[in-house]
Amino acid sequence: MWAGFARLFVRTAIGLLAGYLALAYLVDPYDSGRSTLFSAGAVRPQGPRTAAASRGRDPAFTGAIFGNSHIQLVEPARLTAATGIPFVQLSVPATGPGEQLALLAWFLRHHPAPKAVVLSVDEFWCTSDPALPNEKPFPFWLYGDETLAYLRGLLRFSVAQEVFGRIGWLLGPRRKRAAADGWWDYEPDYLRLGDLDGERFRAAREAPVPDAAAPGQAGPDFPASGRLGDALAALPAGTAVVMVFPPVYAAGIPRPGTPRARAEAACRAAMAAALARHGRSALVDGRRERPALHDPALFFDQTHYRHALARPLTDEIAAAIDRLRRAP
Repeated sequence: MWAGFARLFVRTAIGLLAGYLALAYLVDPYDSGRSTLFSAGAVRPQGPRTAAASRGRDPAFTGAIFGNSHIQLVEPARLTAATGIPFVQLSVPATGPGEQLALLAWFLRHHPAPKAVVLSVDEFWCTSDPALPNEKPFPFWLYGDETLAYLRGLLRFSVAQEVFGRIGWLLGPRRKRAAADGWWDYEPDYLRLGDLDGERFRAAREAPVPDAAAPGQAGPDFPASGRLGDALAALPAGTAVVMVFPPVYAAGIPRPGTPRARAEAACRAAMAAALARHGRSALVDGRRERPALHDPALFFDQTHYRHALARPLTDEIAAAIDRLRRAP
């Protein structure tokens, strides 16, 4: 009797698991395109870590921006208006090179010949760890090309909630939609935290960085540069690639001649060398010395800047793209 019950229990469990996986695969909770049966042609409101699965495969966009919150305020619509290339923002806050390279690979899988790629390279790219560790959880399974890994990802409880959440969204009479181009303006969120002249923001901006190199970023090797170079070298010759060193408030720039300054310079040189592996490429250095980097009204902290700095940076990126596209 017990043996029969155990066999029935196992068969039922397997059946339920198989049924859930079949349902989850067909529903495709993050609209990754693995199943188009319920594709709605719109992005359901969600965080950018998963929304990029839908945005990154959207054929309406032939240009993309990659990075984290340090490039988040570069508005895709402004780039589109200046270049004529439909841009999507695929930056994800609190990500580093491992996650951003995965997103770049996802975009290229669905856009094998994009017109332009904009990539922000900040201090997270300077890690000496070849594993390119990520500090925050990231759904690599969603952006990979292995079906088994994707099915394992669907077994997460949080994903199961999204499966049924997407079903409710699909059946709802009024579907809320997220911005198709991924634009997410963080400035109002920061301003709600208090006065820019208050102690909270002032302390975050003005504390000088140590002279010692950041832990794990002293070099001399920067493994992310090799992986980036390989990815860029594989791009079509006609794709314009712009690497951006995002702006940093003056207090966050190390003193010349210090170990930290030498390590950061070596990292930037390695990334520039990776960029050079693609012929149609340019570097926009937002860290270059200029009065704006000393203006506390333009920064929330040392690495998060405001629209008044983001807009001219966007225009500089657009100008670089136009020069690259006009080049023979």
